[in-house]
Order: sequence, then structure tokens, then C-alpha cells
Amino acid sequence: MLRKVYWIVPALALFLLPAIARAQFEQGNWELTLAGQGSNDQDFRTYQASLQGSLGYFLTKEFEVGVRQQISWADGGSAWGGSTRGALDYHFDFDRLWPFVGLSAGYSYNEPGDDQWVGGFELGVKYFLNSTTFIEGVAGYDFALCQGLDQGGFIYSLALGVKF
Repeated sequence: MLRKVYWIVPALALFLLPAIARAQFEQGNWELTLAGQGSNDQDFRTYQASLQGSLGYFLTKEFEVGVRQQISWADGGSAWGGSTRGALDYHFDFDRLWPFVGLSAGYSYNEPGDDQWVGGFELGVKYFLNSTTFIEGVAGYDFALCQGLDQGGFIYSLALGVKF
């Protein structure tokens, strides 16, 4: 009976390896995130889809600068939009959990021509699945820079990312 228990200890140790993996950003690290979203009506006559990607560079262990690109399509491509932004985020190191706060600003372009400069505040969290791969959740408030804070809206995203 005791011999049967000996194999359990090494097996449990293998499950603990991801918990002790060094999942931390350092100065000079890069990160890449990708996210997608879609929806349609119940008859599949109209749809909306979007893709978002970001590339970031860590100036220090805590400060990251990055560029984000988002593009969306709706109703067979007859309506489209996108945005290109720069961002500055400050991260807090809690081992595998990396909450952050930040600012972003850039240009939003939409068909039929509702283009504008936008900016906003954001907060989020990155959770490392292993030493290089993480899930990122972000919530933010965006507004048109020429219209003021009271003319904005909330944005959300969930992405998969890698550091390199």
C-alpha cells in the first residue's frame, strides 16, 4: 500500500512547477498581445468583428510604453473603424499577477468619416500562465480630446500576450 503512494509525490511536484516559474517583466523586455471579438444577430444577417494588437517595451521593470492598433468591421464590411494609440503604463509586481494603471492617446478613424483625436485612462491586470505567456484584462475610459471628459465611453478588452 505504501509503495502506491510514492508516485503521487513526484506527480504533485510537477503541478507546482508553474507556480514557481519566474513570471516577471524586466527592463528591456518586449510584449505582444492579441485579442479578437465578434457578434451577430440571431439570423446571421448583420455582424460585427474586431481585432486588436499591441506591442510594448519596458523602459524599467515598472514602466511600459507601447503602441496599440484596433480595427473593426460591421455589416459585411460596409462600416469599418479603427484606432492607433500610444500608451504609457505603470505596473505593480505581485509575482504572477501584474496590475497596472496608465494613459493612452491616439487617433480614431471610422467610416463614414467620424475621425478624431482620443485619449483616456486605463487600468488592467496581467496574469502569467507560465514564464512567458499571460492573459491581460483591461478596462478604460476614452474620450474625444476636443469634446472633453463628459463625452467619453468605457472600453474593455481581454487578450493573450507573450513577453520576449
